[in-house]
Amino acid sequence: MEGKKTPLYDTHIKYGGKIVEFGGWLLPVQYSGIIEEHKAVRTKAGLFDVSHMGEIWAEGKGAFAFLQNLVTNDLADMQEGQIRYSPMCYKDGGTVDDLLVYKYSEELYLIVVNAANIEKDWNWMVENAAGFAVALTNKSDETAQLALQGPLAVAILSKLTDAPVSEIQYYHFLPEVMVAGKKTMVSRTGYTGEDGYEIYCAPADAAELWEAIMAAGKEEGILPTGLGCRDTLRFESCLPLYGHELSAEISPLMAGLGRFVKLDKEAFNGLEALKAQKAAGLAKKVMGLEVTGRGIARAGYPVKADGKVIGSVTTGSPAPTLGKNMALALLDAAYAEIGREIAVEVRGKDISAVIVAKPFYKRG
Repeated sequence: MEGKKTPLYDTHIKYGGKIVEFGGWLLPVQYSGIIEEHKAVRTKAGLFDVSHMGEIWAEGKGAFAFLQNLVTNDLADMQEGQIRYSPMCYKDGGTVDDLLVYKYSEELYLIVVNAANIEKDWNWMVENAAGFAVALTNKSDETAQLALQGPLAVAILSKLTDAPVSEIQYYHFLPEVMVAGKKTMVSRTGYTGEDGYEIYCAPADAAELWEAIMAAGKEEGILPTGLGCRDTLRFESCLPLYGHELSAEISPLMAGLGRFVKLDKEAFNGLEALKAQKAAGLAKKVMGLEVTGRGIARAGYPVKADGKVIGSVTTGSPAPTLGKNMALALLDAAYAEIGREIAVEVRGKDISAVIVAKPFYKRG
């Protein structure tokens, strides 16, 4: 297998991780099993290696203006220590990526991007930085990141630091936190639908932090968790995955992310195209499906109604918390209504399904 290794590669081997290639990286898809790991995150806690994610810094007097023009969400009212989710679009409204913006100060921001898109995003940002007083730095290779997720994450992390991590609000961060004697940045966002933290650190500290968190969480029943359950967890919560629910062809409006697209903002990449899309009515929409027949809808499978193909599955899998087979699918808007019965073609056979509301799972 070829691919880049995170600083935790040897740790994954030690813990029995089954390694797969994902977006050019060698990462564990599972350890004890996807269902068991999924349930641990929903009820206790799981620890993920997300060191493959990209970290790009924007600094300078024009950093805010540059970002405000770059992303679809409005960053104007952000406070220091706050994080904002946003799509980033091409001029035609297609999606370059979806990302997180961390505000350190008026002149310093961290942008966290998807692993498979680091190079593409970097090139797009550099191209769009022209004319702004901003310096960009790609520190992806100098940054490791662990994600501690689940209802017991607060209790576990609190054992390893004197910092008030329990008081970090959702979508906020503390820039300097000593965790198990290592210098880190701690944020509270999550990609699982559960509470939890991201712990950013130097690559050299990642393995020791991993061991410290696993030891601290032993009583709570923490498990090492892989990409497999990361996908089923985010899928149950209907959080988009780039290349599936978002792409150069799927705009954030089609993906149902309209609340992160501020069409009343002065200017940003894709504004005119997205305004036009909304005014004309969306041609396609990402909808939730419950597969009522026997079979699992997988990405790429055709979705049918009235004897014709009306779209395709973007993500499909069993939803362990619900005990049902679910899917997300990009459908022709004319058919995109909750309660409509449709079919998914699974290995040449039409399986019955129904369009349902998103998200499939909400905590609490």
